[in-house]
Parts: sequence; C-alpha cells; structure tokens
Amino acid sequence: MPKYETIIKGGTVATAVDTFEADVAIQGGRIAALGLDLGGAERTIDATGMLVLPGGIDAHCHIEQESSTKIMTADDFYSGSVSAAFGGNTTFVPFAAQHRGQSLRDVVNIAHERAGPKSVIDYAFHLIISDPTENVLGQELPALIMEGYSSFKVYMTYEMLKIDDHQMLDVLSLARRYGAMTMVHAENNDVINWLSERLLTRGYVEPKYHAVSHNPIAESEASRRAIDLARLADAKLLIVHVSAPEAANAILNARNQGLPIYGETCPQYLFLTAEDLDRDGMEGAKFCCSPPPRDKAGQEAIWLGLTNGTFQVFSSDHAPYRYDETGKFNAGRNPTFKKIANGVPGIETRMPLLFSEGVGKGRLSLNQFVALTATNAAKIYGLHPRKGTIAVGSDADIAIWDPTWKRTITQSMLHDNMDYTPYEGMEITGWPRTVLSQGRIVVENETLQVARGSGSFLERQPADPGVELGDDAPLNPSRTFGADLM
Repeated sequence: MPKYETIIKGGTVATAVDTFEADVAIQGGRIAALGLDLGGAERTIDATGMLVLPGGIDAHCHIEQESSTKIMTADDFYSGSVSAAFGGNTTFVPFAAQHRGQSLRDVVNIAHERAGPKSVIDYAFHLIISDPTENVLGQELPALIMEGYSSFKVYMTYEMLKIDDHQMLDVLSLARRYGAMTMVHAENNDVINWLSERLLTRGYVEPKYHAVSHNPIAESEASRRAIDLARLADAKLLIVHVSAPEAANAILNARNQGLPIYGETCPQYLFLTAEDLDRDGMEGAKFCCSPPPRDKAGQEAIWLGLTNGTFQVFSSDHAPYRYDETGKFNAGRNPTFKKIANGVPGIETRMPLLFSEGVGKGRLSLNQFVALTATNAAKIYGLHPRKGTIAVGSDADIAIWDPTWKRTITQSMLHDNMDYTPYEGMEITGWPRTVLSQGRIVVENETLQVARGSGSFLERQPADPGVELGDDAPLNPSRTFGADLM
C-alpha cells in the first residue's frame, strides 16, 4: 500500500530562506515529509527541471466588491480565484468593504455569501473601515478580530471612504490593543482635489491628468503622516500600493528606526509608467489607478525597495473594471479623468511578471521572490506557518514552476473576466505548470481541475507584535509617550 497520497519528485524546493533538492510528500492535505527516497505514493508528480515553490498569497485584491460609486468589479469569486490559481496563487485575501452606514457584521456576511459557493482556492478577508462609529469600534470590530478577521484597511483619500486623523488614531489604537494589522491607502485627499479642480477648470480632462492630479507629494505627505500617527499609537501599520520614491523612503526610514511599519508595492509600479495614461483617445483609461504609475526613475526606486527592506509584500491590487460602461466608462464614454473607474487587473500576472523580470534578470533571488509573493504576507496577516512555506506540517499549497516556459501575455490567455490586460504583449519567461491547494491539484496541463466553491475560508490569528520576516525585520518598536493612553 502506498505510503503517501502524493509525492512531488525531482524538483528544486525553494522557501524564503533555503533552496534545496528534495521530494515533497503530501498526506491529508499537508506536507508530510521532505527528502529523498520517501517511498511510494498513490500519485507521483514529476518535477524534474522545475521549481517547487510555496503557492502565492495575493494579499491585496478586489473581488466581487462594490466601489463607493456603486461600480461592481468584473471578477466574482469564481473567475477571480480561477485567474489567481492559474498565476500560481493558492490563497488570496480580498476585502469585505464597509460603506458608510453599513454594519461591519453585515459586510462580512455578504462577503461569505459571495465567496463560499465560488472560490476554488483558499481565502480570507481584510475589512475596509469607512465608518468607524462607536458601535463599530466598541463592539463589531473587536469581536471580528477575535473571530479571525485580523486586518483592516483605511483610506486617507476618496470622499466616500476616507477617515480623518482622529478616526485613524482610534482605529490604530484599537488595532494595537488587539494585535491586528492596519493597512492604509496613503494619499492626501485635499492635495488631489486642489490639483484636480485647477486642471478641470482649465480644460485638462484627459486620462493622463489623473497622474498629474495624484502628485507624488500627495502620497509622500500622507505616508509620513500615517507613519507618525502609527508612532503615536505605538501600532503596526502597512502602507499599501506604494508608487512614489519619497513614500518608499519614508517607510524605509521608519523601519530603520525600528518601527513596525511595513510596505507593499504592486506590478503596475514596476511595469507601467505615467506615459501609459497618455495613449491615444481614451486608451489611457485602462491604466488609471490610484496611486498612478510614475516615471522610469520611480520604477527603479520601487525595484530597489524590493531588495533593501522597504517592501515586504508584493500584491496585485487587482481591481478589475472593464473597458466599457460597466467599468471604466460607467460615467460615459468620454469621462473626465475624475470620473474614470480607478484600478487595473493583474491577479494572474503578478507572480509571473516578478519572476521573469526579477528572478530571471537577476534583480531578485529566488528566495526573495518567495518571501515577497507568499511568505511575508502569510506572516504579516496571521497565516504562517500554515501557509506561505514548504515545511512539514504546512498546508500542501504548492506551485510547480517551469523557469524556462516562455509566454507572451495576451488577454485571451488569461482567466479573469476582463476585456484587457495592461501587460498585453509582454514576453515572460517562467510560469507555473501545476498548482496544488491543500494537496489537491487545482491547475494541471493548463486546465482547471477543481469545482467552484472548493476553496476554504481561513480564520487568522493576530500576528505577534515582533513578527519576524527575515534579516530585514524591524527591531521591537520604542514606545511612544502616547502608548499608555490607548
């Protein structure tokens, strides 16, 4: 009788810290053994010449989510999870988004109703808090944290989502008390509005002026302010989708001071520029997202941040709005830049882009790639060691990568519900051939192998205050004078 259910044989295993030759034995959905000559199995997967990596964790994506302007993203939990899986992901963490007047509990229930019957990979939820009422902060949020919803996002921009500094301090101090992680979209709303008003009154309405209105100073000022608020509250903070060099520097400076500040960036800030928003006609609308892509120098600064300890997480910020009246042109076929739906797709291409241009071109080590796309997110968001690594006892969430597989990205090859990709025509080397989630084969031979709704919801524990991410982990934070007031 075979000893194991599955053995992945002949591959090179890589984690965030090690690379080694080993077979991987799977039993009961978990990794049961690592080594050579492990014995027999009901199924053997030949990984000769392949890389055996932890399945990706996309910790920032907008799936079946309604915007504050009532526009629904194009991907539901089926198409979004399928697309994620074909890109090497075995877990994703979309948002349960509160709009003003909504109960957080109702928001979570809606998210479960949407995800449970559809997702083909494992999932958790970040909360979005736009209405931190006394009931939310005093009852709903503490209860939800204890139930496994240990991270939440707040906004410093968007009229219908932003909270003020007083409210942000309330959220940060609560997060500190319960060991939760606060994520922030850091852009100065007044700066953006001030610039937008002047552009619009002068007739500058095309998509390219979206990038002009979201000046890097709006991002850097808000990032520094958010860090200072977190210092006052003695709280952990993760600044999401960082695009600007000055904002990146603010994060690195905070980390060098030993503060528990974390940074995230995304593919659009490595592979797109503001020039993409200046394409003919309304083509530039395809590239409108916030913050917007910057210039070539900005791209290089973000690449540097992936290697020098600025960024711990590389996420897609997949925000799929189609190039039609259901998405980008919800306000009409020729909207001003202020009326174009913000967001770009990228859940399936996130990992292949970084592998090809990062590992393949010597910008990143294979271990850095694993850390940025899987391990660090698992640690920061309370999923490690169950997720994000290849170790005995961890879930058998594995992506078997062919490092020589050359592909040209086209929308027709992707599995989301979009009608364009911002990376159309890019040549990529390296893509996963086989993807396993809890030991079950999800993708094989470019074919989906599982049924809708077969993914599992993941309850998460608040991360330890001193969560370690490797050599670039922050020191224990110095307490601030305000900490004892929280």
